Amino acid sequence: MSFLKSVTKMATKHQNDLDKDFVKGLYWAGIPTFFKCEQSSEPTKCDIALVGVPHSTGNGTTLRDQHLGPRAVRDISGLGRRVHLDFNLNPWQCCRIFDFGDVPLPEGNNNEASIKHITNYFVTLDRAETRTVAIGGDHSITGGILRAMGGKASKLSQGEPVALLHIDAHTDTFLHLEHFLGARQSAAHWGAQLVKEGHINANASTQIGIRGNPRSLDWYEPSIELGYKLITKQDYDTLGEAACCRVIRERIADKPVYITFDLDSLDASIAPGVANLEPGIPGFNMQQAIGLLRSVRGLNIIGGDVVCLMPTADNPNKVTAMVAMNIMFEILALITDYLQSQRNEL
Repeated sequence: MSFLKSVTKMATKHQNDLDKDFVKGLYWAGIPTFFKCEQSSEPTKCDIALVGVPHSTGNGTTLRDQHLGPRAVRDISGLGRRVHLDFNLNPWQCCRIFDFGDVPLPEGNNNEASIKHITNYFVTLDRAETRTVAIGGDHSITGGILRAMGGKASKLSQGEPVALLHIDAHTDTFLHLEHFLGARQSAAHWGAQLVKEGHINANASTQIGIRGNPRSLDWYEPSIELGYKLITKQDYDTLGEAACCRVIRERIADKPVYITFDLDSLDASIAPGVANLEPGIPGFNMQQAIGLLRSVRGLNIIGGDVVCLMPTADNPNKVTAMVAMNIMFEILALITDYLQSQRNEL
């Protein structure tokens, strides 16, 4: 083949790839999957599984529409099928990324049964060493996921409890409550239960963005007693991003990392469609949130989740769903970046 023909063939292929990516970015056309990825149910042929967890009975309040979150993100996430310029990365070309559908929850109104269903689903992915990015769902889903992906039985964490990067307005370690309006493995309890069960290493973990007016003066004590480093939003504002990121990274060291991102950590003006808003104190803006996520770049991130999207409270332009999509993309890019670096070292 002549040089001219070779260049023409390469240019044609590049243009075809661009055309395909452009069409996939038309969120309103075609079947809505996460980021217009192909669907799959074969974890051994997948590097990163995108999973919906439509569960909302762990919140224990009337704010239960978080189960509509996965559908809302699928609806608009074609917009997010992009390259990552800051990482010089095209995730869709670097890794095998599929939409694995939603966790089946046949007992959706039974929180305890649903958490077990979530764990069983993620056990299958963990055994295949498939990393995951999940969209919920209320924050109790993290309890279900990490019972599969962290601790002695986990392949992804190699039998270790995970180091948690927990970005949230609330600690979710309320052990002084026996249950949260009937839910025991609830959105208010998982952060403590998983430490006690050996799935999270609190001494390597950071909870950041905590804010709002607590119910008692000792509201934060359970997290501190468990070993978490707790950084309130006011602490963040005083210390600054760089110092907080150093703390996060130093505590993790070389341990496997899981990221959980509660959308209520963001300012209510940015993410209005979430459960349990805390508008009394400013939350993170997107630049700050992304900066915190990138504090773990290059570390062994085994998975992550985004929780508490409530589409029925969102603005008509679906801005909160778009925010959730962008947080998912950032976590996805961090995992892809890590996997790519590992391949380059071989």
